[in-house]
Amino acid sequence: MNSIHEPQLAWLFWSLILILIWAVIYALLKSKESKKEMLLVSLWTALFGLTEPFFVPAYWNPPSLFDLAHRTGFDIESFIFSFGIGGIAVVVYEYINRVSHERMETHERHLSRHRYHLLSILSSPLIFLALFFTASLNPIYSAIIAMTIGGFAAWYCRPDLKKKMISSAFVFLGIYFVYFITLIALYPGYVEQVWNLKAISGILISGIPLEELLFAFSFGFIWSSIYEHFTWRKIKNL
Repeated sequence: MNSIHEPQLAWLFWSLILILIWAVIYALLKSKESKKEMLLVSLWTALFGLTEPFFVPAYWNPPSLFDLAHRTGFDIESFIFSFGIGGIAVVVYEYINRVSHERMETHERHLSRHRYHLLSILSSPLIFLALFFTASLNPIYSAIIAMTIGGFAAWYCRPDLKKKMISSAFVFLGIYFVYFITLIALYPGYVEQVWNLKAISGILISGIPLEELLFAFSFGFIWSSIYEHFTWRKIKNL
């Protein structure tokens, strides 16, 4: 029987650690609305697992269940990982602060800046695809740029969410930093074996690729606003 400490199971086990973090935060949330938000956004974000072929092997090339990542570019772990980060990023602000959700009034939805509502939501994937197919950038940089610009587009349409977005970016970065340390502790040398460090900056911060931290910050920035943006809700501190 394979041990969880074998490298081919690292990606799976690491993803399951994220689900454990997700479950703890979910259980500690006081608001039913926040729990609903966390679950729904996690389910949406799980679909990001379909984007894994963009990053394998250009950015990294992890051993995975049934060797799927090496053979197809897809893997089961990516769906688990995406599910976890989506829900955590969207509720970390609400986990720290007591908030309630309210529907935006009709007149609020018709403010001039909301004419760009759909474009704001679509901006990040459109920018990523444009950079992926036209620029000679590693796809992780295309993703970071796309999420950062998309985050500012969301901020423009929903300036009421800026406090949540900024706070979430930093808090999610902190959570992700600690989370990544578990991978380094459990699987020494795994980063050097799996990440394509020659194709990126090669800068490691406490053993973590700089690009992973930039990803975490930009993801927390944009994704923390996605539920309110899609559902036309606003938050109010209690």
